[in-house]
Amino acid sequence: MALQIKLANSCPSAEVLGILVTEDHISTQLTNLPVQVDYLNQLVADRKFKGSKGAQLIVPVSHANYKYLVLVGLGKKKSTDHYIENLRRAMAELVKTCEHYNAKTLAINLPQAELFGVTPAYLVEHAALFAQIANHKFDTYLTDLSKKEANIELTLVVDGDLVVLQPALVKANLLAQAVNQTREWVDLPANHLTPTVLADKMVAIAKNAGLKTMVFNEAEIIQMGMGGIHAVSRGSAEEARLVLVEYRCGDDNAPTVALVGKGILYDTGGLSIKPAASMETMKEDMAGAAAVVNAMAVIAQLKPKVNVIGCTPLAENMPSGTAGRPGDIITFYNGKTAEVKNTDAEGRLILADALSYMVTNYKLDAIVDIATLTGACEYALGNFFSALISEHDELAAQVKQAGEISGDRVWRLPLTDDYKPCMNSNIADLSNISSGRYKAGTINASCFLQHFVKDVPWAHLDIANTAYDIALPYYRPDTATGVGVKLFVELVLALQK
Repeated sequence: MALQIKLANSCPSAEVLGILVTEDHISTQLTNLPVQVDYLNQLVADRKFKGSKGAQLIVPVSHANYKYLVLVGLGKKKSTDHYIENLRRAMAELVKTCEHYNAKTLAINLPQAELFGVTPAYLVEHAALFAQIANHKFDTYLTDLSKKEANIELTLVVDGDLVVLQPALVKANLLAQAVNQTREWVDLPANHLTPTVLADKMVAIAKNAGLKTMVFNEAEIIQMGMGGIHAVSRGSAEEARLVLVEYRCGDDNAPTVALVGKGILYDTGGLSIKPAASMETMKEDMAGAAAVVNAMAVIAQLKPKVNVIGCTPLAENMPSGTAGRPGDIITFYNGKTAEVKNTDAEGRLILADALSYMVTNYKLDAIVDIATLTGACEYALGNFFSALISEHDELAAQVKQAGEISGDRVWRLPLTDDYKPCMNSNIADLSNISSGRYKAGTINASCFLQHFVKDVPWAHLDIANTAYDIALPYYRPDTATGVGVKLFVELVLALQK
């Protein structure tokens, strides 16, 4: 990792000393700094720095231990705010400042955990995790070394037993590695990341974590009757894959949950081809699959008392003489049929086979899928929440809570009987798009998926609005975000209780 982190009880020497201050108590906090600056109060007044959320004041200091004192505001705690989010963004600002000044060492004096209503371990975990997420850069193809990811040594100064807090740092490092690996995969261009290449990467990650894996090739997918995956893949020169990854806790009576991730390695829309501008970022259409497998690697290290099976259908959606056509009727793994009215609604087709395979072949207590599924999701929620859709209140509440804990926040959309006729077809069991009268594209897609989960408690996460190129630049850049990894880990940890 380019960002190396350690814990300390007192501030060490560092090029940059970061202090997080609240708007409510800024005067008190400025009197208790590890370094004294005679003109600091005057500078704070002149710059009108009040500690408001995201505000930053950079102060050059003539001190043997530090070159810069950087104050970052946390704002005021509000009842409507998720206040720990201010800490995450402040950590990102400090890391970016370090990079801007080409500083190689950074010490951050963390506030008391009670300020955020969290435990000291949670505070350390999220400070370390989001610093690493902020520092990550997709630099695989950059040849200019000055533009590569910065190498920074970060010391988190905490008030607590370092031995007790060390596991929180270990967990943060595992999560950061998984999130950043997810982002790396999503950012890779389609000419370097085919379904076969990604399947190989997934197997390598899983085996390194001690997980059991199984990969089906396209001939096996066809033989099993997975008409959805084949219908999408048939236009591409690259074969489809179905990857299964299993974590077993050693207790057959423990809860068993399935995580299913959409893996479209590139989406042109097929014969219902997208406009050129809409195709530019379609290498990211496998973000759900990447999140599932990398979350599984963390779960294997944390060893919760839950059995988890990850499933990722991988394919390209391309136009060609062999591509599926609008008007085709296909048959899925569970025997249901669908009329394909638009080949650009392909994600639900591969998920349908994957979901029905999982509920048929495993005894599941819950199944959650994650997918960059509908552009409508961005209009419904913007970039700040992924969409959560489920009829199972207990599971939905657990997913939502996992999102709050992890920072991968979700917002639940309705799924009632009024919506469900939207995917009916006159000539098949289903249509892969609605007539348009129902409008709610994100909910419509979930109505389609629900036909493939039987009576297993199920939740659907649409991350089309949060996986890539979002309007939340604090610690998530304008490329891949790695959304879903942290949520899945927290969900599985919660399910063991």
